[in-house]
Amino acid sequence: MSDMQTSEQHFDYDVAIVGAGPVGLALAGWLARRSATSRLSIALIDARTPESAAGDPRALALSHGSLVMLQELGVPADSTPIRRIHVSQRGHFGRTLIEHDEHELPELGYVVRYGSLVGALANAVRATSVHWLTNTSALTPLQDQNGVTLPLRTSGQATGQAAESERSIRVKMLVNTEGGLYQQKKPKDEPAPGHRRSRDYGQTAIVGTVSVSSPHPHVAWERFTPEGPIALLPCGGPRHADYSLVWCVSPEEAARRMELSDEALLTELGHAFGTRMGQFTRITGRAAFPLGLTVLHTLIDRRTVAIGNAAQTLHPVAGQGLNLGLRDARALTDALSVDGPRPLALAHFAQRRALDRRLTIGATDTLARIFTVDFPPLAAMRGLALTALEFLPPVKTALARQMMFGQRR
Repeated sequence: MSDMQTSEQHFDYDVAIVGAGPVGLALAGWLARRSATSRLSIALIDARTPESAAGDPRALALSHGSLVMLQELGVPADSTPIRRIHVSQRGHFGRTLIEHDEHELPELGYVVRYGSLVGALANAVRATSVHWLTNTSALTPLQDQNGVTLPLRTSGQATGQAAESERSIRVKMLVNTEGGLYQQKKPKDEPAPGHRRSRDYGQTAIVGTVSVSSPHPHVAWERFTPEGPIALLPCGGPRHADYSLVWCVSPEEAARRMELSDEALLTELGHAFGTRMGQFTRITGRAAFPLGLTVLHTLIDRRTVAIGNAAQTLHPVAGQGLNLGLRDARALTDALSVDGPRPLALAHFAQRRALDRRLTIGATDTLARIFTVDFPPLAAMRGLALTALEFLPPVKTALARQMMFGQRR
């Protein structure tokens, strides 16, 4: 059926976005503000409400490139700048420093609280014509060559009724940003859409907010230890002494340490990290979650596209998950602004995103694997690699630029 015939069909929305996390909110906000897409009707669908994330203390790392993209939507005022990244190995030689002034930037990146970022983006979206469906879950979509039929289940809390209600909407394009939404199955003789590649790193991340006795303001730390990497992101606080912790260890050690008292856990963290920031004096909000890699090889399936966490979940070693997802959303906005909600736009989007995704995912996966093996000869090679970066400025600059801006095409 031609596009002219398609336009004569009834559609509830041009674009439906499933997931109102940072990536989904950014996409909705950018689309609604583009003059070329002002005539698009957009639905944003989420099983939660924005208020449910208001107190979420998780810290997120925004690269400088991500911050620039988000400026038109507003970013949280309580973000903490990162001006230096210190990368080293515990107990072995080799370290490298990435400085903001080396790249002629005011900051390398920022640390923001999840709840603060979602709140700021939600306010930006509320000021647009986006139709926000809260307390609503998206079920398995059914699509054809002309559009997508998306079943929805809305909680009684949202409708004021005692029971849940179900209905379906018809859209020209469906965007999945947060996973949990299964694409329509194809016949057995056709390849499965969105074929996934997965890797279990055999690690668990212990996370929380820690305070130190001798802080280094605006410095982010990536410390590789025999157990796995320890990342510390500056979060401000009194004397700039608060840091967001990601401590990667074996599942067995994570389970044991989660049972320790705060004092005992901080003592072990100090032994693992070293004394570069004095003593660890406090921890709050501790939690643990397993680490793995999941990547969709194919982002598009006819009129459905996956971005953000629905397209890839990465190891936190380089803090690239959110930044890669935001670049997905920006590229999709650009494609829809030029080509409209048609398969051609998705084809252009997928082509544009291929190189950046391959490089960022590959770099993160490589770091997660080679820096988590406790093997002395390999530790020496890692030390040489870190030291070499200091003497090869073009290589260090290229790596830093990839992490801050991705590949632009």
